[in-house]
Amino acid sequence: MLVKLRDMGVTSDMLFVAGMVSIVASFLSWVMSKKAEAAGIDRADRWGIFIGEWAPTFFTLGIGLRLDEIHGSPEKGTLSKLKGKIGA
Repeated sequence: MLVKLRDMGVTSDMLFVAGMVSIVASFLSWVMSKKAEAAGIDRADRWGIFIGEWAPTFFTLGIGLRLDEIHGSPEKGTLSKLKGKIGA
């Protein structure tokens, strides 16, 4: 999956920004749902939690891409080169 994201031009910084935006969007959706809907705070909590669950996914993918950007990926043969350098 990381290879596909990299091939599409997605960078780790983009995913870190998406994670931060997700946190802000979670808070804003909670506030807006709480004020705009008559469904009560339970519905607002669900919207906030639903959107807030995206943040860890974006951050995790961002970390994976950052590691790929720094160290390369096994698909490029970088892992075998690193093993050769450390004598493994």
